[in-house]
Amino acid sequence: MMDKTFDPAAVEARVSAAWEEGQAFRAGRPERAGAEPFSIVIPPPNVTGSLHMGHALNNTIQDILVRFERMRGRDVLWQPGTDHAGIATQMVVERKLMETQQPGRRELGREEFLRRVWAWKEESGGTIIGQLKRLGASCDWSRERFTMDEGLSRAVLKTFVDLHAQGLIYRDKRLVNWDPKFQTAISDLEVQQIEVKGHLWHFDYPVVDEAGTPTGAIITVATTRPETMLGDTAVAVHPDDERYRALVGKRVRLPLVNRLIPIVADAYSDPEKGTGAVKITPAHDFNDFEVGRRNGCRPINVLDAEARIQIAGNADFLDGAEPEEAALALDGLDRFEARKRVVSLMEERGLLRLVEPNTHAVPHGDRSGVVIEPYLTDQWYVNVKPLAERALQAVRDGQTRFVPDNYEKIFFQWLENIEPWCVSRQLWWGHQIPVWYDAEGGIFVAESEADAVAQAKAKHGREVALTRDPDVLDTWFSSALWPFSTLGWPDKTPELARFYPTNTLVTGKDIIFFWVARMMMMGLHLTDQAPFETVYLHTLVRDEKGAKMSKSKGNVVDPVDLIDRFGADALRFTLAALAAPGRDIKLGPQRVEGYRNFATKLWNAARFAEMNGCELKADFRPEAVRETLNAWALTEAAKAVAEVAQGITVYRFNDAAAAAYRFVWNVFCDWYLELAKPVLQGEGVDPAARAETQATVAFLIDQIAKLLHPFMPFLTEELWAIKGQVLPTPRGLLALESWPELSAYTNKQAEEEIGWLVDLISEVRSARSETNVPAGAQVPLVLVGADEGVRARVERWSETLTRLARLSEIGFADAAPKNAVQLLVRGSVAALPLEGIVDLAAEVARLKKEAGKARAEIGKIDGKLGNADFLARAPEEVVDEQRERRDAEAARLVKIEEALVRLSEA
Repeated sequence: MMDKTFDPAAVEARVSAAWEEGQAFRAGRPERAGAEPFSIVIPPPNVTGSLHMGHALNNTIQDILVRFERMRGRDVLWQPGTDHAGIATQMVVERKLMETQQPGRRELGREEFLRRVWAWKEESGGTIIGQLKRLGASCDWSRERFTMDEGLSRAVLKTFVDLHAQGLIYRDKRLVNWDPKFQTAISDLEVQQIEVKGHLWHFDYPVVDEAGTPTGAIITVATTRPETMLGDTAVAVHPDDERYRALVGKRVRLPLVNRLIPIVADAYSDPEKGTGAVKITPAHDFNDFEVGRRNGCRPINVLDAEARIQIAGNADFLDGAEPEEAALALDGLDRFEARKRVVSLMEERGLLRLVEPNTHAVPHGDRSGVVIEPYLTDQWYVNVKPLAERALQAVRDGQTRFVPDNYEKIFFQWLENIEPWCVSRQLWWGHQIPVWYDAEGGIFVAESEADAVAQAKAKHGREVALTRDPDVLDTWFSSALWPFSTLGWPDKTPELARFYPTNTLVTGKDIIFFWVARMMMMGLHLTDQAPFETVYLHTLVRDEKGAKMSKSKGNVVDPVDLIDRFGADALRFTLAALAAPGRDIKLGPQRVEGYRNFATKLWNAARFAEMNGCELKADFRPEAVRETLNAWALTEAAKAVAEVAQGITVYRFNDAAAAAYRFVWNVFCDWYLELAKPVLQGEGVDPAARAETQATVAFLIDQIAKLLHPFMPFLTEELWAIKGQVLPTPRGLLALESWPELSAYTNKQAEEEIGWLVDLISEVRSARSETNVPAGAQVPLVLVGADEGVRARVERWSETLTRLARLSEIGFADAAPKNAVQLLVRGSVAALPLEGIVDLAAEVARLKKEAGKARAEIGKIDGKLGNADFLARAPEEVVDEQRERRDAEAARLVKIEEALVRLSEA
């Protein structure tokens, strides 16, 4: 006997153990040796991480795909693994050392610190894998990989060495985004622009003659970062700006520093902005760097790695000048303290002309949260331009497609304007760059130290001491190799031959540049094949009000908490049902609770079937059913199977979930079991009809288990096991069963008859609700102009019609009675005479009033949505809420107007 209630916690643990024992998710199963392969690589979560709602959505979608394809008979590899996550992991371990009052990274030294990181990784790094298993992710866990595994590290080293040999990796001194907290370069994609209320300071720079003597003229510049003036090497004006034309070619004496710097003409300066004159600090601003390069202005770095003023020992800073003592006293100050001092010093000298309030975007590190500095350093770069061309062509040629396809345009725009990729990071945790230097600065790039030593010996004719580059590679460098390094590349392994290129990549739209583009570039360059056929980009999961989840807002929804409360199946189905292409998901506990009720509904239906003798029959042949009701249920099941398969195939997971939900809840539970009750429970029923119905119900529960398995694997695996106990021979796991094949069971005649019955009852119920017929009132039904076929149907189903539509009687007439609401059902007309039951005139007046309210509300919302200022200023979630309210009011208005039409015909 089935348990009275479905207990997710108990079932999930038992089912997980059965999957593991049966090795259900292993790729390369012997019985599938000749099957078509299907492969997906998991976007490797950070080893620091725990399951968040983005992971839950991403992995639910992947799992739906791989379970579906596994059931379709394919040899499936869902490749799991984790990412070492350079900055994030180093940050966690350093914080842990600080919290436990242990020596810091630099005190420990590189070797001991890395030993601590590996120890932490072994202890805590598997948290998210356990949580993914709780979600039901059907990865081949026997093949789990880590981006710093020995094999993957070898792939990284070979890639670096080969790209360097090809001239695609090189060392250069350029500006980078520098994180002073972590003291490393970070990519543009790891920088957040945050609106900050600050100031715009206007400084006067004295113009001098050829001898360096002040002329009495001044040129005023404006800046948001006064401390960087110490590194100014020019002032730029627009070549067409009449105000400054006579000053171009002359020089100014840089206050405090006393360095003489030129006034140059450059189109970068905007005559309409500020004073029209711009201070140029090539070492501390990306635009200034380009202006300086165009005009021969040398960059002078005045900050150290911790963003403190660096003057002592800085020969570039002096550049032949004799700075004031006050300027030299700034040495060692934090940049923000130095800012205050510079402003004060300029004011003391009468050179601070104006201070304006100024709100502007300031770059911050997305992990450290500190203000990022443009910083001039030596770094390693990849010339990705030629790699990007191949990636662009692969998408243009259709080798790889994006779903939704509007992301192709974004992909093109970014790759067409791509800049060199800075791949070096000043960290210790990661793949150390395979470069060694001799005492003279000679560079030796090799996969091992022995190879580097051999190279140096060949150059010098003797053995020389070498020092390895201390930097590590950007985490995304190793992640870019993930689709093929996990399969054994650069070796030509059987797995690589069978499962690469992969079929589908499922990832968030926010890492299209971080990861997707880089995998495309590296995959094409290193393997000559695009790494995946399809890239499905899903949207974000927001809170139930549409706001982005963040710890600071306190609105983060923890997927593990939801699994504990409602079960993994309910969370998975919720995410699938809400995953409409291009629309962010609004998620709250109530939504998940609603789909928990869906699981309960199916469980109760299965118990009802058990209590009414509905058991599987080994010899049951669905195509041979004789009862119209059973044939209809099988026809509806066939339709649902096709709709779900189509939805998954075209990546419309919400449509697939909706089709499954509609069949299980509405068709099977609400209609089929209700209509079958008299056959299952009534007296004097034909035994053959009852036996057939019992067998059909049991068969359909099996098909529902298959249909829902990609979405709700735990519940369905449990039902499959329970229902299979009555069979003469044990059956295997549902996870390895075949997808339902019901297309042969379509019965048009049955669909027309039962479909007519269901539609008629539904229309009567809707009309009663819309016209405010009291719930307990029984009303007559008149079939107008009914032919023999309709009369025969009414005769066969009169008892069901009367019971389910709450009818007092059913009659026939050539014309609709007076004051009757008319219903059109599949070409036949039915009427509900409501005189004496409902005050029709009052009801019409009420509905017209409601229609007026709905139109007014729609007009009010349209006014907001048509207001450009509202759209620009209102938070995204507020705009979305207004659009949803409009949709709801529009749907309500349609219902009201339909009711008015019915009453007007009465």
